[in-house]
Amino acid sequence: MTEFSNKTRSDNLQKMQDQVLDLLVIGGGITGSGIALDAQTRNIQTGLIEMRDFASGTSSRSTKLVHGGLRYLKQAAIKEVHEVGSERALVYNNAPHVTTPLKMMLPFYEDGTFGPFTTAIGLDVYDRLAQVKRSERKYMLNAHDALEREPYLKGENMKGAGVYVEYRTDDARLTLEVLKKANSEGALIANYVKATGLLYDSNNKICGVIFKNLIDGSTGEIHAKKVINACGPWVDEIRQMDNSDKGKHLHLTKGVHLVIDSDKFPISNSVYFDTPFHDGRMMFAIPREGKTYIGTTDTTWTADPKEPNITANDVTYILAAANQMFDLPQYLTPDDVESGWSGVRPLIQEEGKSPSEISRKDEIFQSDTDLLSIAGGKLTGYRKMAEKIVNRVAEQLAVETNYEYKDTITQDLTLSGGDVGGDDGWMEFFDKEVHEGIINYDLDREDAETLVHRYGSNVSKVYQLLPETKTKARLPRIDWAMLNYGLESEMVEHPIDYLLRRSSQMLFDISHMKSIKTPVIEYMSKYYDWDDDTKQAMTDEVNEKLALTDLSEIKKKYAEYQKK
Repeated sequence: MTEFSNKTRSDNLQKMQDQVLDLLVIGGGITGSGIALDAQTRNIQTGLIEMRDFASGTSSRSTKLVHGGLRYLKQAAIKEVHEVGSERALVYNNAPHVTTPLKMMLPFYEDGTFGPFTTAIGLDVYDRLAQVKRSERKYMLNAHDALEREPYLKGENMKGAGVYVEYRTDDARLTLEVLKKANSEGALIANYVKATGLLYDSNNKICGVIFKNLIDGSTGEIHAKKVINACGPWVDEIRQMDNSDKGKHLHLTKGVHLVIDSDKFPISNSVYFDTPFHDGRMMFAIPREGKTYIGTTDTTWTADPKEPNITANDVTYILAAANQMFDLPQYLTPDDVESGWSGVRPLIQEEGKSPSEISRKDEIFQSDTDLLSIAGGKLTGYRKMAEKIVNRVAEQLAVETNYEYKDTITQDLTLSGGDVGGDDGWMEFFDKEVHEGIINYDLDREDAETLVHRYGSNVSKVYQLLPETKTKARLPRIDWAMLNYGLESEMVEHPIDYLLRRSSQMLFDISHMKSIKTPVIEYMSKYYDWDDDTKQAMTDEVNEKLALTDLSEIKKKYAEYQKK
């Protein structure tokens, strides 16, 4: 088993200081992770630092779809649809355990944005641009058949629906599997390391960073021939350090998603729908793990991107859209929302355009000091974004050093956990490993299926960590195994890393998460030998995030409003 632990982190940080790297990547979201994997597999010795946990910014707060950007057809962004659409199949083939094809319904109504003709044509164009395989191409339903397929859709004025394929993913785990693969290839990776300054050589060219280790407070320098700023919403902050924040800049928009139990939002199909407010927005409602999540909003955000809040207006907007689009067992209120998440999208500002109209395309900036920055783009296109910027790095290294240029190999590179025989072999692997969990490890089917989906070909390592009986740590045996796997093989440094990003429990199983958060903190406190202040800080971090996630303040305000 390739270790990816706290010890790996410490060793990597030391190794980064002991040499001059070919490339240093600042930012451990999906873009930075993809860059590290692409570069390392081209024999470019790469280091990556992330100031918080991996995927803790935008890359864990998406709609959790590897999708082709159907709505970009409305902006005539043909090239973007073709590029990210074609990437979906590659992401699925390289990591089928964290990428699930699902049928998406696009209903259309009288006086709506889409009609039968525009939907059929749009989906046809989409299928061709995205190179969708024949078995997954769109088909059309009349109103009767659409309501038979999804009875909870509003029937009034419905004209029909298109059905096409999108891919649901776990965005945080996809990022992690990319990083774990990069680590196994020799990339030096460390979370909770913040770049606090930039280093320059005698020609005023960037040659590294000054960093602070946020785990123990130590500081140091990392030197590199090339530096890439892949900090997502913080890209402009690094550009400001470099005095190169000129011309185009980031425009941050906030997107909110809400999670509701499927008993209250019991759709069985994923639905992509026009919001009923004639504001040009569209929303997704997606079933997952006994819940339905719905979003997103798209509003300009100018405050700290670290923890964008969820407001009463956000909740009201999303629930109003759900209540008008679906005939649910009961009218949804904020009390029905179990959890939610909010993140910011780092878009590239274009004058005169609203947030919904600004292009999602990625761009590369190179400053006079040779700092490379990459911004914009989508989760789906992470591999192609990495390829573009690493091409540039490789070309420059080939001219400036004795590096021999190599093309990318990531299009066919299996990610960590993806050794399952590709998308063709996935179901056979899934059934076999679920059976293994049930027969040899005394798991019920639902738990075994969850573990195989979460860990893919790494699930056997998690199985082997399952204790035979209940643990002294007061943790259920599955959590005990997942947490220990996280500590040994997924660089879990803070309890929130496990509770939110490694397991998704804070989003999709919040009641269970609340029952184990104290035992997880206790266990990690002993594991890492934290002092009382550190343990309290970790507890506070979990509770602060929980308050943001379970929307307790908004629910309280709603209850007070109801009393009046």
